[in-house]
Amino acid sequence: MAIRRVLKMGHPLLRQVAQPVREFGTQGLLELVRDMDDTMRSLNGAGLAAPQVGVSLRVVIFEVKRNPRYPDAGEVPYTVLVNPELTPLDDDLEEGWEGCLSVPGLRGRVPRHRRLRYRGCDAHGLPIERTVEGFHARVVQHEVDHLDGILYPMRLRSLHDLGYEDELFPDGYALPPD
Repeated sequence: MAIRRVLKMGHPLLRQVAQPVREFGTQGLLELVRDMDDTMRSLNGAGLAAPQVGVSLRVVIFEVKRNPRYPDAGEVPYTVLVNPELTPLDDDLEEGWEGCLSVPGLRGRVPRHRRLRYRGCDAHGLPIERTVEGFHARVVQHEVDHLDGILYPMRLRSLHDLGYEDELFPDGYALPPD
């Protein structure tokens, strides 16, 4: 178990499409997931994708309980999701503020599908399928974007929707005025 360095926006690996996992339950995959978990928790992240720690595999983890970076967010169960597939359930988009461990210090207002179904496997190859909405759906979309070489600033409708956390949220992470 180890805390790994998180790559930042601009690193070439973060612009690549990650490779699918072909073997489940291997020592290497389980170690990667443990290291991702240690890294995510050490930085109070809501999720983390393997490319963010320098591994080009289609693996994400996420969880939100009480998180100082997302104080108003609903809980999201701890999930290891390998080779994910997302299916939006309608065309309803919702804008919300996002941050990213690979884009430190910034937040952006990003449109995301409000409701979706996701499928994939856990690290042992057991199937996962869930229908989710709200913050849970946002987190999954954000993390899966990393697997396709997309960082949240690429999803912004306008650069007016991007700013430094300490300017947008001078009193902590309460929502800034529109």
